[in-house]
Amino acid sequence: MQQHKQPGKPSTTASTKKASRLEDLPFRNPDLPLDQRVDDLVGRLTLPEKVSQMLNASPAIDRLGIPAYNWWNEALHGVARTSMKTTVFPQAIGMAATFDKQAMLKMATITSDEARAVHQEYVRRGERGIYQGLTFWTPNINIFRDPRWGRGQETYGEDPYLTGQLGSALVKGFQGDDPKYLKITACAKHFAVHSGPEPSRHEFNAQISDYDLWDTYLPAFRDLIVDAKVAGVMCAYNAYASQPCCGSDKLMNDILYSKWKFKGYVTSDCDGLNDFWQHHKTDPDAATAAANAVLHGTDIECATGKLFTYNSLLESVQKNLITEKQLDVSVKRLYKIRFQLGMFDPVERVKYAQIPMSVVESQPHQAHALTMAHESIVLLKNEKNTLPLRKDIKKVAVLGPNANNESVQLGNYNGFPTDIVTPLEGIKAKVGKNTEVTYIQGVDYASNTVYEAFDINKNLAYNGQKGFRAEYFKGTNLEGQPVATVMEAGLDRYLANTKMEIVKGLPSENVSARYITTFTPDKSEELALQITGDDGYRLYVDNRVAIDNWNSRGVSTNQYVIKVTAGQKIDLKIEYFQAVSRSILKFTGAHIVPMNAQNILAQVKDADAIVFVGGISPRLEGEEMKVDVEGFSGGDRTSIALPKVQTELMKVLQSSGKPVVFAMMTGSAIGCQWEAANLPAVLNIWYGGQAAGTALADVLFGDYNPSGRLPVTFYKSESQLPAFDNYNMDGRTYRYFKDTPLYPFGHGLSYTSFKYGNLKAAPKPQTGKPVSVSVDVQNTGQRAGDEVVQLYVRHPDAKGRVALHALEGFQRVSLKPGEKKTVQFTLTPRQLSLLDAKAQRVEQPGRVQLFAGGGQPLSQDLAAGRVLKADMTLTGTAVVVDKP
Repeated sequence: MQQHKQPGKPSTTASTKKASRLEDLPFRNPDLPLDQRVDDLVGRLTLPEKVSQMLNASPAIDRLGIPAYNWWNEALHGVARTSMKTTVFPQAIGMAATFDKQAMLKMATITSDEARAVHQEYVRRGERGIYQGLTFWTPNINIFRDPRWGRGQETYGEDPYLTGQLGSALVKGFQGDDPKYLKITACAKHFAVHSGPEPSRHEFNAQISDYDLWDTYLPAFRDLIVDAKVAGVMCAYNAYASQPCCGSDKLMNDILYSKWKFKGYVTSDCDGLNDFWQHHKTDPDAATAAANAVLHGTDIECATGKLFTYNSLLESVQKNLITEKQLDVSVKRLYKIRFQLGMFDPVERVKYAQIPMSVVESQPHQAHALTMAHESIVLLKNEKNTLPLRKDIKKVAVLGPNANNESVQLGNYNGFPTDIVTPLEGIKAKVGKNTEVTYIQGVDYASNTVYEAFDINKNLAYNGQKGFRAEYFKGTNLEGQPVATVMEAGLDRYLANTKMEIVKGLPSENVSARYITTFTPDKSEELALQITGDDGYRLYVDNRVAIDNWNSRGVSTNQYVIKVTAGQKIDLKIEYFQAVSRSILKFTGAHIVPMNAQNILAQVKDADAIVFVGGISPRLEGEEMKVDVEGFSGGDRTSIALPKVQTELMKVLQSSGKPVVFAMMTGSAIGCQWEAANLPAVLNIWYGGQAAGTALADVLFGDYNPSGRLPVTFYKSESQLPAFDNYNMDGRTYRYFKDTPLYPFGHGLSYTSFKYGNLKAAPKPQTGKPVSVSVDVQNTGQRAGDEVVQLYVRHPDAKGRVALHALEGFQRVSLKPGEKKTVQFTLTPRQLSLLDAKAQRVEQPGRVQLFAGGGQPLSQDLAAGRVLKADMTLTGTAVVVDKP
């Protein structure tokens, strides 16, 4: 049998003999069939070893030469949470606003290139921890059914078809096209019926009809699992129909495995299996819960602390709750993925393992980040052609909490690029040398007080030395003697995984630290002392507790406001602990500056244009976050309104008589009714990634013609919506919302104009066969631009529940002035079908209406010819497309 040399093999004789014996094992032979290799390896494992491999942090099995592997990695919009710099694209909801499958495919290909290169670099270093592997837990394809959900920013919006199309493009770009090897793996999450509220997700029980399940919540999962062959699925925290999703008879056994024949692996959401017996109370103890989850096909348990329900699987076997053979099913699925990723094959055999580090943040990758930021920007309003602005205007005033905030534009589940361009920086770089750019933050997100960051480290000293005296301890309770005592110039730490050292010789896991210093203010004022940490921390000011966040888990930010006197020293002490996962600790200071409307007016009165960059922040909408701001709760929003203080400042700016442009950064719909009614220009720029500022400046000054479309409905207020925890789709999303929105799904303006004509479809096609549709679109304006052509289907005579109309096709086309193109669509029988009373999908004979244009078939757009209509009648007999 051919021998394959493993890199980094010890050179001793004994080790060489041992390695030779290991290389002779069948599972080491890359020329054997995959299933044979998997069976051979799993057959050599003991029961405790098998259980150990079902944890996200799977330990090494040295006797077989199997390295440790951590399944948990993230790449929502670029490789995330690594210690290396990577390319950061717009947040997922922003990428959805591009309506561009090819751009999404390219983004995913770039991300998987960078992921492979980063992984191989970690392997060369001997590091195999969290955020270092090749199994990525993205995309989030839950339906963004309610704008109050904090994690909706991670999704592709409210439409099942758009979500499925973009998610499938990501899967293709992630997993590659090699017949033998996966490039990296994607993971469709969270399966299923999951979209908030965040605070109750560990015990929430979603109760919905079969109609809503199959019409709204499952189609995108089917697209990724059945058609795109996604390698991974993550089951959700919440329960569905009174069973935890990871232990659901219907979702897991009936649909995922029996109906859809899923062949990949399933991971729990992190700490989700503990919910079985601690919160859902469907199982009496960990051993029963562990068996229940495995028997429902959950192969991996992800947990963030030391409590792993799957550590009880040995007890489960001893109590005859499950057999070792039943465990083998999961262990084999897991090793099949690792083999498909080439982890047990020589590097030279795996083409993806040859991708060099030089691709990471390469110029083409950065260029595509800008392309997607461009395409994501949605021009919501442009009265009297306020935009684009001239580059040679004398003065532009830039204001707002997001105008010069690097972190906000990175969204969440993000990486960290080398270069980030904020809107302020983008505008400064764009205008001519004779244009003055004035920057005033003005307000914070929901406060009339602005926190202007300053370098507090220059004012910190311990016994005459700059910075902090730092004491580092093993364990999380500051016990015993310090392992190390050093001086730290400042605290701004981000360690992506537990293999990295918090101080020399001490890994950043299960550690604690004490930092002592003295702060000497330069002037008398009110300051905010701010800490961001993961996990717990305390701040002492003159030996009194000022911030106590010791019992926290995960990332949080807190601040302490204090009045200081110039030259009067203040003793500071910070205590911190990190349990597992990444280590984050940042200590900063901020000047507190109350808003002064008259001062602001004085500074903008001679401006030719005012750009207010506001909205919200990933700190205010996200995952189980602890915030204390009106309108926000636990990562979700209690109100979808733009915070009042921003509106009030824009009213002040409008009173100057100058044109005010409102650019929103957000991951969700914002109810900005006053701005929509009173300001001449409104844009949504989402959390636009590393190039957000350049993209915005290009749009503001006409170097890029905006072409994004809303992937969610912008409601006027939450009063137009049902209760947040009501999962019934009546009255939700454009498909079932009958009121008038602020801005509709699919909406987006341009600096040019487009004309539609010649919508064609066979008038009487047969059921069971695809239908071709075509429409002409022409650029009738003076600027080149992209148009997103949208195709909607309506069943006017359908009985019972049915969508008002539904997106079933979209294409982004680029057109020069005067240019015309014909856009082709193909509608499958599935796309022309409806759910019957038994929730089976049937294509029925009868009338179908088709609408093609630049948006939904709204009455004003139909009347103006911006959307065209065609009628056809399906002939033949009813065809069952899919049974539930």
